[in-house]
Amino acid sequence: MTTVFDPLQMGDIALSNRIAMAPLTRNRAPGGVPCERMVTYYRQRASAGLIITEGSPVAPLAHGYLDTPGIYTTEQVAGWRRVTDAVHAEGGHIVVQLWHVGRISHISLLPAGEVPVSSTAHAARSRTFTAEGFVPTSTPRALRSEEVPQVVEQFRHAARCALQAGFDGVEVHGANGYLIEQFLRDSINDRTDEWGGSIANRVRLLQAVMAAVCDEIGGGRTGLRLSPVTPANDAGQDSDAQALYEAAVRAVAPLGLAYLHVIEGQTGGPRDLSEQGVRPFDYAALRRLFPGAWMVNNGYDRSMALQAVASGAADLVSFGKGYIANPDLVHRLREDAPWNPLDAARLYGGGDAGYIDYPALEA
Repeated sequence: MTTVFDPLQMGDIALSNRIAMAPLTRNRAPGGVPCERMVTYYRQRASAGLIITEGSPVAPLAHGYLDTPGIYTTEQVAGWRRVTDAVHAEGGHIVVQLWHVGRISHISLLPAGEVPVSSTAHAARSRTFTAEGFVPTSTPRALRSEEVPQVVEQFRHAARCALQAGFDGVEVHGANGYLIEQFLRDSINDRTDEWGGSIANRVRLLQAVMAAVCDEIGGGRTGLRLSPVTPANDAGQDSDAQALYEAAVRAVAPLGLAYLHVIEGQTGGPRDLSEQGVRPFDYAALRRLFPGAWMVNNGYDRSMALQAVASGAADLVSFGKGYIANPDLVHRLREDAPWNPLDAARLYGGGDAGYIDYPALEA
């Protein structure tokens, strides 16, 4: 019987186990450049079969939170190179999450005179983290039709930078109400051009981004994260989520992706959203459309993870909050040992405390 502790060949990447560290924004990259504290943080967690980094903006207008590390300048590439070298020295594998926040941003985080960009000009009823703390997001402008291909090229450039930085691959962030999902969902996308309206048009940006990234670094080193029903960042439910996300998976399946990373239910919240009026989503139907490795996420504990892999419902399981407080999570899962409590007050920004001072089990 397959377990989460067994190795897995995931596209072009050979993993030592099937436990992944989910992407976790921690706001500890001053000026958008990975720092030495981040080197320690990721090195500590290198026993994961796969580390997926915190979201890394692909361009200046892709930023939406204070002190998040980018992946588009030579300085950022050099900073990330120190991280990847440290993880590889410990025998780990690491991919960078390519991120464009779209309208989930604030003018104080963007180049002077710029406002957030999105599929729409309607502001999100959401908040973001700035030097002043959590504040409402700024009103965006809708990208012009001719600007959308420029965004695609920003993802391509970021993928090229990722290989220069020593990453084993990339994960494109298509979830949680950020730019790609702002184009996918008809609850947000109100366009009437070739990037809006029909499902085929709304999937077009995702398909173009994934094709560009795969063309640059190969499908076997590329993953994608989706969140079909999460309401994160004011992402209202699509009028036909099942049809939309099945179309999205069909669009990317021919690219030979290494994996698809699916958030089940509400990101960081309940897995069952029926009490919120959300129809049950058939994740298994998506999996039947996708030939690569299938990674699941959201609220998994040890027994759920073991069952998911043993039953064949998933190839890998990613853990988020568990990895914040437990750098040696693989060891704790193997030994069925207790987990460190999470220091929720120090999740966003700060120094070593609540970041790299969580003890390993032996300590």
